[in-house]
Amino acid sequence: MTTVLEMDKQVETAKSSNNNVNKPDPFSMVIFGATGDLTRRKLIPAMYKLYLEKLLPEKFSIVGFARRDYTDESFRDFVMESIESMLNRKLDESTWSKFAQNLYYHQANLDDQDGYDALRGRLESLSAEKQMPENYLFYLSTQPRYFSPISAHLGEAGLSHKGKHQKPWSRIIIEKPFGRDLDSALDLQSDVVKSFDESQIYRIDHYLGKETVQNILVLRFANSIFEPIWNNKYVDNVQITVAETLGVEGRADYYEKSGALRDIVQNHQMQLLSLVGMEVPMSLHADAVRDEKVKVVKALQPFTEESVQTDVVRAQYAAGVYGEDKVPGYLHEPGVANDSVTETFVAFKTYIDNWRWAGVPFYMRAGKRLPSRVTEIAIHFKQIPNILFNNAPFGPMDPNVLVLRIQPDESIMMQFQVKYPGPAMKIKPLKMDFSYSDTFCKEPPEAYERLLLDAALGDSTLFTRSDEVMASWDFFKPVLDSAEEPGIILPSYRAGTWGPKESDQLLSRDGRKWEIFESPENHDQCYI
Repeated sequence: MTTVLEMDKQVETAKSSNNNVNKPDPFSMVIFGATGDLTRRKLIPAMYKLYLEKLLPEKFSIVGFARRDYTDESFRDFVMESIESMLNRKLDESTWSKFAQNLYYHQANLDDQDGYDALRGRLESLSAEKQMPENYLFYLSTQPRYFSPISAHLGEAGLSHKGKHQKPWSRIIIEKPFGRDLDSALDLQSDVVKSFDESQIYRIDHYLGKETVQNILVLRFANSIFEPIWNNKYVDNVQITVAETLGVEGRADYYEKSGALRDIVQNHQMQLLSLVGMEVPMSLHADAVRDEKVKVVKALQPFTEESVQTDVVRAQYAAGVYGEDKVPGYLHEPGVANDSVTETFVAFKTYIDNWRWAGVPFYMRAGKRLPSRVTEIAIHFKQIPNILFNNAPFGPMDPNVLVLRIQPDESIMMQFQVKYPGPAMKIKPLKMDFSYSDTFCKEPPEAYERLLLDAALGDSTLFTRSDEVMASWDFFKPVLDSAEEPGIILPSYRAGTWGPKESDQLLSRDGRKWEIFESPENHDQCYI
């Protein structure tokens, strides 16, 4: 548990390091679905931390928009309880009091235009009271079915500032998933752009706010040792794993309509793939970076009817044991149909058809009820020639691997060969590990802190552009179409294992295997 004194030290460090960071213009943030789980766990704590770190402007307001019968005061109580719960400590009364003065609540139904017209009056009143411009940041923390109606109502109420490229500004943040297939994504895009220009739309994927994900660009393009070997001449294969230990945890209603492919692969994993595979952008301007990401997605080798059958694995978890607890299979989870063919695990192989990556397989997998909660990118380099050390009695040796760990412990690891101390020529693989929390003596900031700040600043680099979303849905269209065919029977895997045998076979046919590289628990431990 973080003590108040430790928190104060962290805040002072953040203040010092953030002296040169630009602050947004004064703005009002409206959170739709303000009493929901995402607001409670992520959005409100992130805004409070930004306030503590003095990254918010002096004048701002946060307006919660929801149906519950709250007042400004009861909403502030809800927010305080949420922040204390997530930070696991009592808040400083003086600091909290100053922050709470910027919190307001607007009760209305999401599909009631009168509520939006009243919201406009409330926002204009707050802007006049605080003597700040009518800059608006709208966050859609709601079910996806409300994305189109909310954007339409905001436009009808005159809150979208569509076509205004000068101040005051208005921006809309839309949570994933942006559609559930190509057609629905195109329909949603058509609806939203009626009220907001593309430059005003911020499609959020919290993975892009994680420090290790952002560091992929720095690792690749700020270090001369990596770029010359980041290609098919030296890389044998790339493995990207997003593993969760939890099941559906009461979210069956959502998950039955989603599945692992829509929930994780189409967005989170594709972001990681595009950052690993992209070319050097012309600059760090948002569109320059996003141009290169889109090129990767469009260069992915298209699925055919045959390759969907051979290179894609969809499966469901069956009953098993996690830790000491017995857990039910997916079909026995509350709210799941007993004949459901919704996948809880996806694995597939793909190629980026360009000069850099021609012939290098990218193996992707994501699933629930797996042994560890881990997200990592593993760059497997090619074997050294079968001479000298890679022959008996020393070889065969494990190849070099560069691992980018996204969660739970954000880190970078390199595996290479070393001579074990002693008179004999004994060679072993060594893992050289860099941990963010150990090196910088503090935990990396939450992804939502960075993303909310960027949206307020108008920096869309870490948000997904429409052409990337559509290209991703287009790539997965054959897989999604195949999943809709009648008579589908999904393979199963026991909860607490690394997926079905078909996933292992996906790699074993190529003479490879899945690997997970655990970070050492004790970084001071001697290597034996």
